[in-house]
Amino acid sequence: MGEIALAAGIMGGLGILFGSVLAVSYRFLRVEEDPRLEEVEEMLPGTNCGACGEPGCHAFALRLTAGEASPNSCTVSGAEDVAEIAAFLGVEAGQRDKLVARLHCAGGRAQALQIAEYEGFESCAAAAVLAGGGKGCSWGCLGLADCDRACTFDAIQMNPNGLPVVDVDLCTACNDCVEVCPRDLFELLPLSRPLLVQCRIPLAGDDARALCSAACDGCERCAQDAPDGMVTMIGSLPIVDYARDDLAGRDATYRCPTRAIRWVPGNQFDESSSERRQ
Repeated sequence: MGEIALAAGIMGGLGILFGSVLAVSYRFLRVEEDPRLEEVEEMLPGTNCGACGEPGCHAFALRLTAGEASPNSCTVSGAEDVAEIAAFLGVEAGQRDKLVARLHCAGGRAQALQIAEYEGFESCAAAAVLAGGGKGCSWGCLGLADCDRACTFDAIQMNPNGLPVVDVDLCTACNDCVEVCPRDLFELLPLSRPLLVQCRIPLAGDDARALCSAACDGCERCAQDAPDGMVTMIGSLPIVDYARDDLAGRDATYRCPTRAIRWVPGNQFDESSSERRQ
């Protein structure tokens, strides 16, 4: 009986000791929460998409209330919502150059060489493992819509040619399509910089054209015609310096024999919003 009482006393003493330690720790180590945090978080869209660079809206709200982020960094919020957050916090909304997802490939069913009929699971990730889904080009879009399914904002639709079309009005630059593409063909680029290279084939000349009629063949005409070194050839592919991209950049597109480099101010693969080659 005495041993039980002793054990109970020890446990009770330990409980009091640890409780006191926790109480003291809370008093001296606690971090005061900004009273504006909850209201700011409610103003955010709650999508937790990560487009702002944070893992979710709560983390972004923390940075906003700490003055470490600009309200305009939330690409999902509309202009009115951004203005409301900025007014509530008493800060500038900030400047935002809208980013949209662009596909570095124009090799759809009508352009890319088919060497086999793929009948496996309808997934780009699966097809990439199994001989590339039947396409002869090992670097192009597989056309099985993983990006379409991954986009929670319904900003991507597959066109009849088997290529994903990104609606620039709906795209929030959430990065999901970038992450899900097994061939790393998507890139978030400024909508205000319309010069776009639609190819990733690291081959040149006839070798590239044999795989896809829309392939860049490394002729270097775009680099020759672009102003101020805006386009540089790296291997057989042109690389655009978007810090220098401006309206004169469309000169780089006019002599491209395959239309692998295009001027795309709107939706990609939409002829009504893309400038036709002259």
